[in-house]
Amino acid sequence: MFPDTLNNTIWTLRNALKKNKVPIWKAVIKELSRSRSNRTEVNIGQLAHVTKDKEVVIVPGKILGSGEISHKLTIWCFNISEAATRKIIDAGGKILALDSLVKKYPDGKGVRIIG
Repeated sequence: MFPDTLNNTIWTLRNALKKNKVPIWKAVIKELSRSRSNRTEVNIGQLAHVTKDKEVVIVPGKILGSGEISHKLTIWCFNISEAATRKIIDAGGKILALDSLVKKYPDGKGVRIIG
C-alpha cells in the first residue's frame, strides 16, 4: 500500500484510541507500524480454522486467498487479495472500511486481532 494510506490508517486509529481509550486500537497501530516485510499475511484457510461464525476480525496486514471458508466473518484488514475478497463475500461475510469498524465497535468489544 502507499505510505499515505498507512499514515491515514494510523491517524484514524490514533483518533479512535484518544477518543475511546481502548487498548485494541493501540495494538493495531503497533502491528501496522512494523516494517512491511514483517507485517502479517493470513490465508483464508487459516482464518476459517481460527474463527467462528459471525465473528468480527482485524487483520493488521494482508489476507491472501489460499484455502476455503464456509462461515460469515466481518473483517477489516490493511490489504486483501481479490481471491480472498471473493471468498469472504461468497461465504456471506463483510469487509468493512476502518471508519465503519471504529464507529460500529468503538470500544473494541467482540473484535479479535488475528495475525
